[in-house]
Amino acid sequence: MIDPSVRIHETAIVEAGATIGAGSSVWHHSHVRDGAVVGEGCVLGKNVYIDTQATVGDRCKIQNNVSVYHGVTIEDDVFVGPAATFTNDRVPRAFNAEWKITPTIVHSGASIGANATVVCGHDVGEYAMVAAGATVTRDVAAHELIGGTPSRHLGWVCRCGGLVSRADERPDVLVCANCAAG
Repeated sequence: MIDPSVRIHETAIVEAGATIGAGSSVWHHSHVRDGAVVGEGCVLGKNVYIDTQATVGDRCKIQNNVSVYHGVTIEDDVFVGPAATFTNDRVPRAFNAEWKITPTIVHSGASIGANATVVCGHDVGEYAMVAAGATVTRDVAAHELIGGTPSRHLGWVCRCGGLVSRADERPDVLVCANCAAG
C-alpha cells in the first residue's frame, strides 16, 4: 500500500509490492518494481528505475535517467545526479544464466555526480562526493572527494560538500571554512 501523501505521475509505474515512503514523489516514466523500497521524502526524477530488492533510504534525490539495480542499497540523504549508473554484475555475459549479484552500498549523505558510474562491489562512504563522469572502481572513504576514470583521490569534503583539504591523508577535522565561520 502506498501512503496517500506520495505523488506518482500518471506515466510512472509502481508495481504492487513496492514500498514508497510518505511524502515521496515519483516522476514521469519512472518504474518502481515489486519488492523495491523507497524511503520517506524522496524524489525520483524522470525515467528513474528502482529494481526489485533495491533499497533507497529517506530524503534521497535521484535525478533523471538513473537505474538502481537489485543489490544496490542507497542510505538516507543521498544525492544521485542525472544519468549516474550502478552495476550489479562483476562478470556480465548475456549467456550466463548463473550470474551473481555483487552488492554496493552508498552511505548516508553521499553524492554521486552526473554520468558517474559505480562499479558493483565498491561502497561509497558517508558524505563522500563522486565527481561528475567519474568511474568508481574502488571503495570511497567517508568524506572523500574522488573523480576521473578510473576514479582517484582528489581531497576531502565537509558534510556540506565544501572542500576541506586536497591532502592524501584524511584531516582530523572535516569542516570547511564556510561551516567553521558560520
